[in-house]
Amino acid sequence: MGVKLSGIINKKAIDFSDLKGKKIAVDFSNMAYQFLSSIRSQEGAPLMDSHGNITSVYVGIFSRISNLMSQGIEPCFIFDGKPPELKTHVQEEREYRKRVAEEKFQEAQQEEDFESMGKYAKQTSRLSRDIIEGSKILLKSLGLPVIQAPSEADAQISYLCRKKDVWAAATSDVDPLLYKCPRIVTNLTLSKRRKLPSGITIKITPELIELKEVLKSLKINQDQLIIISILTGTDYNPQGIKGIGSKKALNLIRTQKDFDKIFKELKPDFNWKQIYAIFKSMPVMENYQLKWSSPDEEKIKKFLVDKHEFSEERVDKTLQQLTKKPTGQKGLDSWTK
Repeated sequence: MGVKLSGIINKKAIDFSDLKGKKIAVDFSNMAYQFLSSIRSQEGAPLMDSHGNITSVYVGIFSRISNLMSQGIEPCFIFDGKPPELKTHVQEEREYRKRVAEEKFQEAQQEEDFESMGKYAKQTSRLSRDIIEGSKILLKSLGLPVIQAPSEADAQISYLCRKKDVWAAATSDVDPLLYKCPRIVTNLTLSKRRKLPSGITIKITPELIELKEVLKSLKINQDQLIIISILTGTDYNPQGIKGIGSKKALNLIRTQKDFDKIFKELKPDFNWKQIYAIFKSMPVMENYQLKWSSPDEEKIKKFLVDKHEFSEERVDKTLQQLTKKPTGQKGLDSWTK
C-alpha cells in the first residue's frame, strides 16, 4: 500500500542513463505486484503456461530487468520475510478485498463486460509461494543477488543503502524513508511507456527521492517523518486518522513537538507507540553477501523455455542483448510459443 506522503515529498526526474554503474536494491514484492497487475491478457487474466502456472512475473523479470542490466544498472532483489504481527489484520483485509473483486470479475465475465473484467482481474493478484521461488531461481540464473529479509524488505533495503552496499532502493512507494533509507528511485521497473485511460500514451521515467533533501525541505527530523506517516496511514494502520492528510499532518507536527499530546488529543483507534517502535526496531540481516555474476544461459532457458514454455527465439534475443549483441524489441505477447 505504501505510506501516504506523496503530497509533501518532492521527486526529481532522472534518466536511466543516470543510473549506469549504480547498484540498486529492488523490493521484490513491490515489483512483482506491478508485473502481476500490468502484464496480462486483453481479457485481464495473468499470462500462464499450458499447465496453469502464472508467468507474468517471469516475463517482467526477464524483459524489464534484463533491459536494466543491458543499460549498466546492477540490481539486487530483497524478498519479504515474516511481517510484524500488527500487519496480520491488514493482510486479512486485503485478502477480503481480493475475494470481493473475484466475485465482481465473475459477474463481469458472465455479462461479457471486458472493461470491468480487466479492472477487477488486476485487483485479484496474489503472489504465491511458487511464483516467489520461481522468481528466485530466475533472478539467480541472471547472475543477480537475492536476499531473504527476516521481516520487511523495506527495512533490509534501507540497511543495505545506509551501509553503502547499494546506491539506492527501487520501489513504487516511499516506505523505505521511514527506515532511514538515504535514497529511493521510483518507476525503475515499470514499462517506459504507459497508456492512460484517456488513450494517451505517456513516457515513464525514473524519479529520485533523497531523505536528506526531504527532511531539509520539510524542516523536520526523522522521528517527525515517522509520526506524519502514522497520522496519515501506514501498513500497520492503513486508515490513519480520519481527516488528516499529509499536509495537515506536517503542519501539526511542526506546531506540536510532543507526540504524546498529539495522539492524546486526536484519540486514534490504534497504539501509535507500537507502530513507531516497529519502524525504529525492524530486524534486518546483517550478514549477507552481494555478488553479481554473468547470466547462466543454460539455466535461464531450462527455466523459461523448457519449464514455462517461453519462446526460445525471444529468450535468445534477450540473452544476446545482455551480452551486448544487437537485438530488436517486441511486445509482451511474443514471449510465449
